[in-house]
Amino acid sequence: MSRVLVMVEHDRGTIAPAALEAMTFARSLGDDIVALTIGAAADGLAGALGSYGAGEVHQAHHELLGDYNPEAWGDVVAGAIRFLAPEYVVATGTDAGNEVLAHAASVLDLPMVANCVSVESADPLTVRRVRWGGSLIEHTTVDADVKLLTVTHHAVEAGPAAVPGAAATHPFEAQLDDAVARSGVVERVERAAGVTLATAPVVVSGGRGVGSADGFAPLEELASLLGGVVGCSRAVTNNGWRNHTDQVGQTGTRIAPDIYIACGISGAIQHWVGAMASKRILAINTDPQANMVAKADYAVIGDLHQVVPAIIAEIRRRAD
Repeated sequence: MSRVLVMVEHDRGTIAPAALEAMTFARSLGDDIVALTIGAAADGLAGALGSYGAGEVHQAHHELLGDYNPEAWGDVVAGAIRFLAPEYVVATGTDAGNEVLAHAASVLDLPMVANCVSVESADPLTVRRVRWGGSLIEHTTVDADVKLLTVTHHAVEAGPAAVPGAAATHPFEAQLDDAVARSGVVERVERAAGVTLATAPVVVSGGRGVGSADGFAPLEELASLLGGVVGCSRAVTNNGWRNHTDQVGQTGTRIAPDIYIACGISGAIQHWVGAMASKRILAINTDPQANMVAKADYAVIGDLHQVVPAIIAEIRRRAD
């Protein structure tokens, strides 16, 4: 029976959706699923982790684990690997998951395979993973006593285990040097509550074709009517029209809405990486050869400044 240790990503006790994807992926590697939560704030996650197959939940505690700290979390993961001796270690393929597992790999002098999407074979372990911003699928064989893997966000559909795990909890007293305090979160700026770019069922994004910051007003109206949020391409943030937190892409947010409405976006590979998990894509563009048009499920070839207001008018007409 293969033991799989899953590092559970969370934000002050709120589990990251990607962590449930990692738990689901872990079940394809072995039957002995062991979850590791970091910080006392995450102690309440044991029940949810059990429903995703965790037989044990080891709860790491230390005064330096009050908030996210990549060095401290990486040292905790390394210590848990030494103590629990798993064959596999799985983490989220988010910025935090990749950062923490890379730190643990460095501490233990082990290889790490990032952004996995599936397991092809167990002996030897061969996985498929995305590289070069999603433009390349690589088949990788992992040769190590302990195999460290992260799972690409949205590549695996999270689902509870057919038979829930016992989720027996065990305290794990982390041994941390005071020096790791240098990299912890010390201040947070809270954004407005509500649906986020990463979780919205509808995302309406604008690219260079929107033309200006003011040009996003119709997109805001459309997103509001559809119960969604507004995103943008990197070109928009580079021009200062929108905040970077609105950016969809490899260096922005990866989204998976029910529908993605891309307005005036050419569809460079970096943007496509962030949008490709969308269930349906509607592209509005004057260029029928644009990459986003070619990849979209539906396309309207036309000026977004005419098309978007027309859609808004029709939605309002049907609502009356």
